[in-house]
Amino acid sequence: MSTAGSQPVKPTVTVLDYGAGNVRSAVRALETAGADVVLSRRPQDVLEADGLVVPGVGAFGAVMDGLRAVDAPRLIGRRVAGGRPVLGICVGLQVFFEAGTEHGEHTEGLGEWPGTVEKLPGDVVPHMGWNTVRPPEGSRLFAGIERERFYFVHSYAVQRWEFTQTSQHIRPPQVTWAEQGVPFIAAVENGPLSTTQFHPEKSADAGLRLLRNWLDTLLRTGRMAPRGPESEEDFPDPARAQETAPAVDAEEGERA
Repeated sequence: MSTAGSQPVKPTVTVLDYGAGNVRSAVRALETAGADVVLSRRPQDVLEADGLVVPGVGAFGAVMDGLRAVDAPRLIGRRVAGGRPVLGICVGLQVFFEAGTEHGEHTEGLGEWPGTVEKLPGDVVPHMGWNTVRPPEGSRLFAGIERERFYFVHSYAVQRWEFTQTSQHIRPPQVTWAEQGVPFIAAVENGPLSTTQFHPEKSADAGLRLLRNWLDTLLRTGRMAPRGPESEEDFPDPARAQETAPAVDAEEGERA
C-alpha cells in the first residue's frame, strides 16, 4: 500500500512485551518481512497496531502469569472480537487453548479453542529442530510454501483438535499438522487469529515467507487507511458483549 509521492506504507506491528525472553529475533524478522515493529505492553500500542504478535517461550503457566500481569487476556480478547489480526508464536499458540498441563499442574488458557496442551511422548522430547508441516488446502498463512521445514523447540503440544463446528455460515478454523512420534497441531488460522507452534522467526526463508503472508492479511483488513486516534472504547469488550447480547437459540507448556 502506498500514497502518492511517498514510500510504501508499512503495516504496524506490536510485539507484546510481557516478560517473554528472546523476542528480539521476532522483532528483527518482522522488520525484515516489511513491518514497522514496536515491542510494547502499552494498551494503546496493543490495540491500535495493525497486527499484534504474542510470543511465547518457557512454561505454559509462566506465560499465562506474564500475560495476566499486563492485562493481555482482556486486550487480546478485544482485538480478536474486533477482527484485528493477532499472531501467536510457540507457547503463544498453546495459550489460546483451554488449558495446559505441566508437572501435574493444570493451568487455564485463554480458551479461544477447546483442547489441552500435553507433553509429547517421552522418547521424542524435546522436539528441537526442523520439521515439515501439513497445511490445509487454501491456507493463507502457508500460501506459496511447499514442503518447507520449520524450526520447532518444544516438549508440549496440542495433540487433538476438539473444535466442533456449529454453524455452516462461519468459516471453520484451518489446522496445520506436524508429527513427532504423534501428530500435533503446528498452526491454526481462525479469522483474525493465527498461531504457530514453530518459530517462524528462526525458520529461515520459509519463516520469512510465512511472516510476509501474515503481514499481507493486515493489508486485507483495510485497517491501514489513515485514521484518527483510537481508544479502548473503539474495541468491543467480549465479556460485556456476552452479558448484553439477546438470548438466541443455537448454537509447557513448553521449554525453549
